[in-house]
Amino acid sequence: KQAQYYIWPIQKVLRTGFVLKISPYPIVSHSYPTQSNPISVYLSSLASSVLFRVSMGKHRDKSKHSTTSGHRRRDHDDRQDNDHHAKRPRHERRSSARESGQEEPKPNRLHHDQGEPRSLLFFRHELSRIFFADNSPIRRNSKQYDDFWTFLKKYEEHKRKKRDEPGESRENPSDYLETSLGLPHTYDPIHKVNFSVFHGEPKALMLDAGVMVDTDDSVNSLSEADVAEARTVFHLFLDFLQRQKFAKLKKLRDFQRNLPIAQQKEAIIEAVQKHQVVLIAGDTGCGKSTQIPQYLLNAGFEGIVCTQPRRIAAIALCKRVAFETLNEYGTHIGYQIRFERHRSKHTRMIFMTEGLLLRQISSDAMLKDYSVIILDEIHERHLTCDFLLGVVKCLLQHREDLKVILMSATINIQLFAQYFNNCPVVQVPGRLFPIQVQYCPVPVEEKRSRTGRLNPAPYVRLLSLVDNKYPSSERGDLLVFLSGMSEISAVQEAAEQYASQNGHWIILPLHSTLSLAEQDKVFDYAPEKVRKCILSTNIAETSVTIDGVRFVIDSGKVKEMSYDSASHMQKLKEFPISRASAEQRKGRAGRTGPGVCFRLYSELEYEALSAYSTPEIQRVPLNSLLLQLVALGLPNVRQFPFLEPPPSESIEEAVQVLKEQGALTADEELTPTGRILSQLPVDVTIGKVLILGCVFRLVDPVLSLAAALSIQSPFTQRSFRDLDASAARKNVDSDHGDPFTLLNAYHEWLSMKSGRGEDTRKWCRRLGLEEQRFYEMTKLRNQFRQLLEEVGLMERQVEAASSVERVQRHGELRKLRDLRRQMQKEPRKKRVLRPTGRDEDEEDEAIDLKDVEFRLQQDPSQVQGFLKRSRSFGFHDLSLMKLILCSGVYPQIAISDDHNSYKRDSDQVFHTKGKGFVVLHPNGVLALHADVLRLDDLDVLTVPGFRSSLPVSTKHQVVAFMSLLETTKPYLLNCLRVQCVQMLLLVSSAIDSSMTLSRLVFDEFVEVTFPDPDEALQLVLKVLIARKLYGKLLALMLEETVETEGKREPSPETLHLQRKLRRRFDAVLRTEVAYTVRRLLPADVKHLYTGAQAFRALAQDDNSLPEERFKVNSKKGGVFLSEFFTFGSLEEISLPADAFADKKWKCPICEEEFPLSVIDAVLHLDDCDKDANIKDEAEPTNEETVRRDPSQKAYFCKECNKELYLSLPEIFKHRKSHQVAETRESS
Repeated sequence: KQAQYYIWPIQKVLRTGFVLKISPYPIVSHSYPTQSNPISVYLSSLASSVLFRVSMGKHRDKSKHSTTSGHRRRDHDDRQDNDHHAKRPRHERRSSARESGQEEPKPNRLHHDQGEPRSLLFFRHELSRIFFADNSPIRRNSKQYDDFWTFLKKYEEHKRKKRDEPGESRENPSDYLETSLGLPHTYDPIHKVNFSVFHGEPKALMLDAGVMVDTDDSVNSLSEADVAEARTVFHLFLDFLQRQKFAKLKKLRDFQRNLPIAQQKEAIIEAVQKHQVVLIAGDTGCGKSTQIPQYLLNAGFEGIVCTQPRRIAAIALCKRVAFETLNEYGTHIGYQIRFERHRSKHTRMIFMTEGLLLRQISSDAMLKDYSVIILDEIHERHLTCDFLLGVVKCLLQHREDLKVILMSATINIQLFAQYFNNCPVVQVPGRLFPIQVQYCPVPVEEKRSRTGRLNPAPYVRLLSLVDNKYPSSERGDLLVFLSGMSEISAVQEAAEQYASQNGHWIILPLHSTLSLAEQDKVFDYAPEKVRKCILSTNIAETSVTIDGVRFVIDSGKVKEMSYDSASHMQKLKEFPISRASAEQRKGRAGRTGPGVCFRLYSELEYEALSAYSTPEIQRVPLNSLLLQLVALGLPNVRQFPFLEPPPSESIEEAVQVLKEQGALTADEELTPTGRILSQLPVDVTIGKVLILGCVFRLVDPVLSLAAALSIQSPFTQRSFRDLDASAARKNVDSDHGDPFTLLNAYHEWLSMKSGRGEDTRKWCRRLGLEEQRFYEMTKLRNQFRQLLEEVGLMERQVEAASSVERVQRHGELRKLRDLRRQMQKEPRKKRVLRPTGRDEDEEDEAIDLKDVEFRLQQDPSQVQGFLKRSRSFGFHDLSLMKLILCSGVYPQIAISDDHNSYKRDSDQVFHTKGKGFVVLHPNGVLALHADVLRLDDLDVLTVPGFRSSLPVSTKHQVVAFMSLLETTKPYLLNCLRVQCVQMLLLVSSAIDSSMTLSRLVFDEFVEVTFPDPDEALQLVLKVLIARKLYGKLLALMLEETVETEGKREPSPETLHLQRKLRRRFDAVLRTEVAYTVRRLLPADVKHLYTGAQAFRALAQDDNSLPEERFKVNSKKGGVFLSEFFTFGSLEEISLPADAFADKKWKCPICEEEFPLSVIDAVLHLDDCDKDANIKDEAEPTNEETVRRDPSQKAYFCKECNKELYLSLPEIFKHRKSHQVAETRESS
């Protein structure tokens, strides 16, 4: 058995050509036994044979052996290095080998010339074990590790040249050994290195690393003198690195001193100390964003928060400030954004987005953690920025110790200064190089081509002008500002054709729908004598800074989003830019050197431009903003001190939408639903979807849907334009709608990530998907779960893993954290662009940092469990998910045009309540499968005695959509198809009916007519029961979240009502009734209702209306059967009022049949429901006993103070949930 410890290393000796020596010290590693044993004699003889083979090989075929043994030696080194570290990607190994010159054959120690000093490179493996262990300042397989061997090679070359100079004596290796006093035998300047990392005798270092000690000074073995010399070289290399860092630091400090902001340093600090609010206005490149936080930190201020409009800017500034303050690996400088948090209790300065600071205000109105608030880029006038300015202004009245620094470009300074009571202004000049402006107006006939697209000819002419006027040897890239994607595509096609002819340009588009890899190409280098031509939207105006830009072409156009509150439609239209934007675009040409700006408009047109762009608060919906204001305790949102107030109609429209969504009461106070919605950092629509997912216990799929609909779509333009990508994408398409297509794609990506071992990057590229969006969905999904757990809408997730699984997971996490730390320290390498694109194989082989972070946060077993739960739902769950989405987006419903059955798929037209003749977006799955929205001939029914020009069917559908966007046409985005009458009955805010229920109108938009009123009555009664039960359950869940603060599992009563509600809603969705459907026009609504007087007269004649139980609708007529249903407000069309006289109906609760009128049926339903509730309260345990699983046992929980019926695994999970809750409370 002991032989196995020795056979393996001996096999390595035979395989690699090592010379093996028997010594009293460990041969290969400390892990092998060193005591004498019966196999010692065999080892000795085997070692002799090895020495014999090596010596014979040397004389037999010197050249051949030299080559093969060199390769074997390299293979052995690679295997040894990989014993302790992960395998490096192939392209990194190639590049590092090229950089360090390792592609040349290594010298072989066995063929060393005795007259030449041997190279330490012969002993790379041994030296790696001694000096590059896990606790070494330099880790293996890092860039510094490769640089060390290059340094060693240069060192030996330098030493060889110095030795060959006349008068120089040969160096004695013993010179590197020390005397008994620790002093070198001979003096050399290298001994002035003032640190040492490897102490002790060389022999001890070798023994600690398990390296064989040379006892006979063999030329092929590592000696103590070699180790001493290698240690000296190692110290020299560290000193070299330190000197490099100090040189960079000196250069950095010189750079900081030369910034324009440095001249105002003392003035800024003095102004902040004397005043509560200071406005700093600085042009591009003055250094205000990076230097002012440092000035305040060095002046003694702490608790500094700096806001940025974009996440990428917050992270980049944090890293830059941490680098300049020598705190790269500390926590004094931190950041916090939507998905990431890098801060600790020692953090003195933190960068975050504006929206995140607003969220913190909702939980801490006084912002007690901060003493200084820096609001950067306020001139951009984002919605959250204007809101935050108003909140901070209110906060200043309650905190006299708070300091606020406003930082802006030199744009509309007086507006901000006056808003803060004429606060002091410190103006800082920019640092731009001279920029030449050339006005090149485009003739009218050249602005658009015959097809209506942008004419690219003026842009190609300017490319030719740059080629002819400026030599290609002069560096300088071109940045073109265009209004949108279609304009970029038009110019890109023509520019690429021009570039292919002269070979001097690489054309790169830049817009938000590109993948991140495509966007990152604009930061890479162009080859020699080649320029980059970047075709960009206004994203490059402020959001992205691209170095090396010398030329700018300004089209003078921009596409901005506006909002039409009447039609609930967003419009993306092209507008002329402002003069402020024109100056921002011009400034991009002068950041790194003198530049040229070509403006495709005249100087007169420039003077006619508006001074500033329209603030976002005046052109976007304000629903979420006003909900946050109400949540902050503002009694009247109209009195909020906006910097520039939005239109009053926008505020009123937003308030009305919040009331329809159940977030505000009639008195504009926050409802329990609104309180939860205000705590969710999403749009009100998505927040309501999350709440409904908890109500119906469909949390897992709804979390994924909400996350998918909250971010940009992962489908890029290539997924629709490329034929191969379109064909591959069909596997994830769902004809139920775009949300379910997103869900299928996410589930497929997750399954590949968690268990199938496939390359997700290749899969995403094949389908035209942006993988970054899936990572964002995963992070957002986890965040939604945490938020719902905190507000108490769902129980905390507790995973019961075995001890073996926990140990295994702990080991995985440790390795992943080490890998992430190593990757984060390595800077991103800019690459040289190639006209044909990057090497995709190299990208696939590179380790992805996002994949490492994904595996850190996601346990594969939990992901598998989630996929199993999410994919197990059938038609019933699918219908409920449609209901949840439809409830969230309502009233965003579109009805099909009456003539769609005669039109092609691409010509299908729909109508919303506020906007007629809208179309499906051509990239939407329903537009690609428009046949699923049509009624087949077999679906149309013939009802005897019923006459109508509209088709009678049980298969009518409507389209629910997330948003309505107008570009060239009004498009419906993120659509799904749902049942018409069943869904409208469950989600509509106002339903009106005739006396016989043969006619229903939903929110004065859709009219439904039933040939059989009996079917209508049965359906309406089911809806009344279901919606009443839903209101009761929601109130109970919200009440429990307030009482328990989200720290308890749902009560048995809640679980019982949830199961009951699912059955009730399922009964409604499964009910099939025949009906016709049509859209109501404004002229139809004018003569729609009977009126209160006519209804009272009818009710007196009928003598069937108990006035003490029902309230008359004074405006429409009829009576309120519920808060959303008005009975009898519509006139009858063809059926008599006594249509139910001889008919019976069946109660869905007690299942008895009664010959009653509609009013009597509703009264019976109310009484029957009360009796059922009394029975449920009196006999809860009997019902539970009948319906519970046989494996469940009675278990009394002392924490809940209730008796529960649970299985043994459920009891274990329930106990553990209490333990986790107690641990979190104590922490």
